[in-house]
Amino acid sequence: MHARRSLLYVPGDDRHKIEKSLTFGADCICLDMEDGVAQNRKAEARLTIAAALRDLDFGSSEKLARINPVGSGLEEADLETVLPARPDGIVLPKAETRQQLDWVAEKIEGAELAHGWPMGSIRLIVDVETARGILNLREIASHPRLEALIFGAEDYAVSIGAQRTVEGWEVFTARSLVVMHARAFGLQAIDMVTVDYRDLERVHREALFGAQMGYTGKQVIHPAQVGPVQEAFTPDEAAIRSAQQLVEMFEAHQREGRGAFGLDGQMIDLPLVRAAQNVLERARAAGKLPAA
Repeated sequence: MHARRSLLYVPGDDRHKIEKSLTFGADCICLDMEDGVAQNRKAEARLTIAAALRDLDFGSSEKLARINPVGSGLEEADLETVLPARPDGIVLPKAETRQQLDWVAEKIEGAELAHGWPMGSIRLIVDVETARGILNLREIASHPRLEALIFGAEDYAVSIGAQRTVEGWEVFTARSLVVMHARAFGLQAIDMVTVDYRDLERVHREALFGAQMGYTGKQVIHPAQVGPVQEAFTPDEAAIRSAQQLVEMFEAHQREGRGAFGLDGQMIDLPLVRAAQNVLERARAAGKLPAA
């Protein structure tokens, strides 16, 4: 599964911005046909994205295409245009029901069969960003093709009539439910956008808090946000060494038939060991440790 610490959105109707996005080192580049594109530029965005997917070398960045919502009247043409260009994945915004995911998955499967691509090679990722989507998280997260859930705080706040604040308590419950359901179903969880892209300290602070909540990555809307976000979702050397020491000591105690043990004034038991293993998994995903 691709490491998605930073997911950078790029307007799909702007070839220059797409080409520029390849230089920023984002883990994922999401070519957008939805919110980032004016209504009268949707057709242009489809064609520009399809050409970019065919022509450009995205390097190690995952190349995603975000379509318009199911029910918008645009989604079918979006998929018919971009799927033959073989993106790594499709992002479905404003997901609210299992049936919407089924429809998109059927279109993806049809493209895989038609082109002789391996089944499941085009991933499905969904934005959950409405009150109804949050209520239906269990049925959404259980979809077999799904790889990740994205939490859209801004649209969610609009859907419940909330006023957005820096503190973010108005979206905290939904933010928690998204990461909980992602973890319950073995999915990655991609956290909300920091809209004030100039405040890089806030970007880093919100990314750190998202990582503490259990998110595996964060949405990015400006290239300057990529670095602070990746740093927040990448354990530092001290954290890696501490986690390695804890896991090694636990394994040694297990071989000796001993359970919980003391380390640096703390009683170490299985939940703390699993937390350390999570740190090592994040380090591997960031390329700081070899694969297990």
